Amino acid sequence: MTTTGRRALLAAGAAAGAAALVGCTSSGGEGPRRPGAAEREAERVARAEAALRARSVAVARGLLERYDAVLAAHPVLAPRLTPLRSSVAAHVGALGEGGTGGGGTGAVEPAAASGSPVPSASAPARSTTAPSPAPVPVAADPATALGELAAAERTTSDGHTDALLAAPPEYARLLASVAASGAVHAYLLTEGARA
Repeated sequence: MTTTGRRALLAAGAAAGAAALVGCTSSGGEGPRRPGAAEREAERVARAEAALRARSVAVARGLLERYDAVLAAHPVLAPRLTPLRSSVAAHVGALGEGGTGGGGTGAVEPAAASGSPVPSASAPARSTTAPSPAPVPVAADPATALGELAAAERTTSDGHTDALLAAPPEYARLLASVAASGAVHAYLLTEGARA
């Protein structure tokens, strides 16, 4: 091939490449592509679900902190409360699974001797500079502390039930299950003890 033929071939290739590049990036002078209504709706739904997950995890963590406080104040209740506390810790993990940063999803181990939860090895590390939450008040009488814990279980269960209306179907099923478990815990903390 002659030098002129090579130049012509290169010029034709360059022109074809430029035409393809202009065709890929040009949108008829409309500027950058904007998300459509379906994309905006999907983004809104994802944000709403992330917020719902964050609230649900925060509520469950609050209940878990209450269990830890009661166990720290009344170690004699450990045989009765430890299985229920373990269930609540599992709820914290399950409610946060699949979320987008809504409060952490790591499992929480049983309370340490100090009464505070110890994250498992799979849990994300927490900063030591974060302010510690205010201690949960616990009644001095063990029976009163159990009654308050049962009331907290009922309140948490009601909160999860209320959240069902805004939840997507799969998460709604999980919330319903956690709410039912909370109702059973409240029963076991009050009426179940008398049986």
